Amino acid sequence: MIDKKDITGIILSGGKSSRMGTDKGFLMYEGKQFVQHSIDALKPLVSNAIIVSNNEAYDQFGLERIGDFIENGGPLAGIYSGLKHSSSEYNLVLSCDIPLISTKILMKLLDAVDGNSEVIQIESQGKNMPLIALYRKSCEQVFLKLLNAGERRLQRAVNQCQVKSVVLTEADNSFTQNINTPAQLKEIIK
Repeated sequence: MIDKKDITGIILSGGKSSRMGTDKGFLMYEGKQFVQHSIDALKPLVSNAIIVSNNEAYDQFGLERIGDFIENGGPLAGIYSGLKHSSSEYNLVLSCDIPLISTKILMKLLDAVDGNSEVIQIESQGKNMPLIALYRKSCEQVFLKLLNAGERRLQRAVNQCQVKSVVLTEADNSFTQNINTPAQLKEIIK
């Protein structure tokens, strides 16, 4: 098991939230904003956490906030920005729109660490989830090269690295649900 002093948490909160119509990180679920659920899931496993967002309103959470080093680069640029800023070998990356995420799910990523994998991502219901993943610092240079070449697709970038997927059981699949629309939000609140 990796020592938490060697792990930084990176929360991506820079999306446009166009389908939701409002910044998803500030949506409420069970009395807490979405981004707070991500912070709470990460905290027991990391030495520090940062929020990647150009929105100063995220400063209220008391974490260091950094802007994107490359504007309009999507999640790939967000992860690159977090990795560039991090001094840790291992980096737990989460998007801010997964309010059901738990420390238990993130532990599965840490338990899967081996000597080869640069990216260890969750696989849920047959889908790879690179926004619930552990990234090694070495991905930073790969991602920068791709961003400079105009690449914006995260999965394409992840595939340039040594990747391992942790397949969730059916019982755990609900913890990784992305909430992108008002209908999906209504679904989890009922």
